[in-house]
Amino acid sequence: MFLKLNYSEQLQTPFFQAIQQAAEELNQPVYVIGGWVRDLILERPSKDVDIVTLGSGIELAERAGLICNADHVGVFKNFGTALLKKDDWEIEFVGARKESYRSDSRKPIVEDGTLEDDQNRRDFTINALSISLNKGDYGQLIDPFKGISDLKNGIIRTPLNADITFSDDPLRMLRAVRFASQLNFKLFPETKESIAKNKDRLEIISQERITGEFHKIMESAVPSIGLQLLFETGLLKKFLPELCALYGVEEKNGMKHKENFFHTLEVVDNTAKTSDNVWLRYAALFHDIAKPRTKRYLKGTGWTFHGHEFIGSKMVPGIFKRMKLPLDNKMKYVKKLVAMSSRPIALVNEDVTDSGVRRLLFDAGDDIDDLMLLCEADVTTKNPARMKRYLNNFKIVREKLKEVEEKDHVRQFQPPINGDEICKAFNINPGKEIGILKNSIKEAILDGKIGNNKADAWNFLIEEAGKLGLSPVKDITID
Repeated sequence: MFLKLNYSEQLQTPFFQAIQQAAEELNQPVYVIGGWVRDLILERPSKDVDIVTLGSGIELAERAGLICNADHVGVFKNFGTALLKKDDWEIEFVGARKESYRSDSRKPIVEDGTLEDDQNRRDFTINALSISLNKGDYGQLIDPFKGISDLKNGIIRTPLNADITFSDDPLRMLRAVRFASQLNFKLFPETKESIAKNKDRLEIISQERITGEFHKIMESAVPSIGLQLLFETGLLKKFLPELCALYGVEEKNGMKHKENFFHTLEVVDNTAKTSDNVWLRYAALFHDIAKPRTKRYLKGTGWTFHGHEFIGSKMVPGIFKRMKLPLDNKMKYVKKLVAMSSRPIALVNEDVTDSGVRRLLFDAGDDIDDLMLLCEADVTTKNPARMKRYLNNFKIVREKLKEVEEKDHVRQFQPPINGDEICKAFNINPGKEIGILKNSIKEAILDGKIGNNKADAWNFLIEEAGKLGLSPVKDITID
């Protein structure tokens, strides 16, 4: 990370220079502000730029667009903003403003303001940094709240009184956690305390907004940073109480069960190390979600969580619906992985037949690789010998899966004989008999009674159809 007072070298692009020229022609000071400045200093490439000007942001954008031959300039008069697109850059323009809030809404009352007013309304010190685009001090850094120091020390802190900042716009509490998670920063103690104090204000925020920030936390390189902060500040309980219910260890007759909350966070992090698929991380987040509901203490046995995978999978749609997460194949994928999360380890035993492997491949389908990643991520023991043994067990499972798949091609299973062929072979119309016969072929293949080919399936089909009183049409064969 480079820290200096002037960044004119980094602003030598045609559109920045066009903005400077347009501002001079309109006689209105202009600055680049917010996240782009933060990311420039952190050396995190970004092409989303926020421009603030002491005057009309729309007029400035239109003038700058003409000078740099912009690809497009979109004007949003209701908000007093404009969006300039040039190549793969997006530059948003707005006039400097000051804001005030009502207690029942996060939508501010907006008035024209100064650069100082505009920086005062920013959520965090690291987002209040700005750089002048004016001719006299082009590239000069303006840092009124010691944002550079907070960047250097990895701190998320509000520019003004944290209680006012978070009460005015409670979404900023989630944004604070999200930035901490994305940047691997810490919350300033007073900022963290204020979030815990104002957590109930989250009630005026829409679920879509809450989930939007939560999803970005789940996309972080180390999601547990944000998840733990959400838990510690009390925010998590406001919108995902099922996850909070995993916290804690109960003891009975000297026997304790595993602590499942922090175990879950570790599993999420483990999946993040092996895959960019955020929905696999959600599967990890919910893989033990039903353990509080299924926890039982059995004398002589200890703590059990029988059926938690099945119950957990049934909970997934409700959680997705409440959180406004997509109720499409992504939800079905998460539900499926939660339901199957304990099945692969059962294949470790030497006496497991190919039939069990085939059924796992058939049920998991194209998601078998992600299921294995989830199962391997679920190994969080701190005992090196156990870790080695458990992971070696999953290597054995992977070898069995590969061996059976190469032989039987179950993952992309298609019935060797389809319904139309059965109708023609036995001169019958579509009906329940077709489903019965197709299912019997599938079960016979998965059980290893017949091979996954037409010849075996045809011979088996004739036998099964006979049990239903059906005979093939004379001289009919299936190629």
